[in-house]
Amino acid sequence: MKKQIPLDFIIDKLTNSIENVVTGDSFSTDITLLNAAEVKMITKKNGWLFDWKYELAQPEREVYKLTIVNNPSIIQGLISLEIREDHVFMDLLESASFNRGKSKMYSGVPGNLVAFACRLSFQRGFEGNVSFLSKTQLIDHYIATLGAFHFGGRVMIIRTDAALKLINTYFKNQFS
Repeated sequence: MKKQIPLDFIIDKLTNSIENVVTGDSFSTDITLLNAAEVKMITKKNGWLFDWKYELAQPEREVYKLTIVNNPSIIQGLISLEIREDHVFMDLLESASFNRGKSKMYSGVPGNLVAFACRLSFQRGFEGNVSFLSKTQLIDHYIATLGAFHFGGRVMIIRTDAALKLINTYFKNQFS
């Protein structure tokens, strides 16, 4: 079993989709399951930092990709989720290399993926509850940007009220 990786994504902006950093244009997104053929393109050589092939091979995890509507071949970000007894656990989250750092193309990718995890939690009957392990230096960032609760150690929890805010930001008129 691989050691759990503390997450270190930065919530750059909470938007209602993803937003082109230069033009400010918003683009609607789709989040769908990553498949075995697509994971072959998700490599360190192509700028991805984590071993997504390993994530996809874990039977207890589901790996989802974020794409722009009508442009499914370009993956903007990935998230690996595990359905636990009473919540959704975020194992891993990563923006595509072109969506990281000062010269990123789109903002809103990490927030969009976290909002999806919250929505999935509601759909599975967990009232939006999501947990993840944080790098210590990002705990305050997640409290401020996601409304996450610091449970102790590196454990962070997104509870119902914060989950609803994220869902309503990213999935306006899509959540029932």
